[in-house]
Amino acid sequence: MAQTTNFFVGANSGEGFRNLFPEMVDLEDTYDLIVLKGGPGVGKNTFMREIGRTMEQAGTTVEYLWCSGDPDSLDGVVLPELKCAVADGTSPHVIEPQYPAAVDRYVNLGEFYDITAAKAAVEEVKASTRAYKAAYVRAYHCLKAARQVELDTVAAAAKSFDTERMERRITGIITRELRAKGGETGKTTRRFLGSITHKGYVWRFDSIDVLCPKVYEFADNWELAGISLKRLHTTAAENGWDTIICPSPEDLGRIEHLLIPGLGLAFITSRSGMDYGKKPYRRIRLEAAVESKARLRFQTRMTALLREEAVGALKEAKRNHDALEAVYNPYVDFDGVRATAAIEAGRLLSYLK
Repeated sequence: MAQTTNFFVGANSGEGFRNLFPEMVDLEDTYDLIVLKGGPGVGKNTFMREIGRTMEQAGTTVEYLWCSGDPDSLDGVVLPELKCAVADGTSPHVIEPQYPAAVDRYVNLGEFYDITAAKAAVEEVKASTRAYKAAYVRAYHCLKAARQVELDTVAAAAKSFDTERMERRITGIITRELRAKGGETGKTTRRFLGSITHKGYVWRFDSIDVLCPKVYEFADNWELAGISLKRLHTTAAENGWDTIICPSPEDLGRIEHLLIPGLGLAFITSRSGMDYGKKPYRRIRLEAAVESKARLRFQTRMTALLREEAVGALKEAKRNHDALEAVYNPYVDFDGVRATAAIEAGRLLSYLK
């Protein structure tokens, strides 16, 4: 059975769309990166699902990268054993080849549009495009307001947090768990574990369970675990272990989850709206070391209400984007899309040793 994992490389935040697409693969160590071009409803998701399905059947590892605009649709598929990948290279995560044909290359699905029919639907296309973009603007305004309240809460919690006690505990974990592997510094990969979406928060903790059966959970409502996770990551990398770090969409410099697949070990953060929902190896309750919790919880509720407003706007954006795709769908040659996907899947299969 092929191993599959699920992450995101784009996320919604108070600063707008967060983009890790440039880090999806290391082009210096990639054999083939397919960059899909083509507009709404043209079949990019269909194409990537076909690639993933075919490679799973071939028994090779598949990493699915999901879309924060629609967490049921794909933004990319990575095939690490083949050093190959497929990515949606359109806005808001435009990708342009750096080593054209030699490493990365276009596949233009836009050629499967019926251009004459699409031009006849121009007013519907323009109206739906404007509507979904406007909804995203409202969503990001709400997320920004939520983040401003949240930052006050985080600062207040940090003032009374017992950092020395936490440092001693992390030292003990490092001693027990992060033995030196030797060799070079470990490679670090960045992925989002999830995002706020039109469905609310979506987190792919299933990937942690696949890669890391031993889980330390930091119960942390107020962003207190970041310093500890940074220390754990630095030590793991210095000791030679490859890591996957999942930064916060709201603060790309703060780690929320750390995976060390070579050790089968993960350190994750859980909070309201980001619940692990399973029994970890160890649970560390950071809020136990914080005072004045009543005021902090009130501010946390205010943040949640503002984010609920953002989810409403994201739902509206999704409805309008669906309407835009519905305009295009009748004018797309999906047989052509699937045939092209089959050709490219065959090419990828030929790389298997």
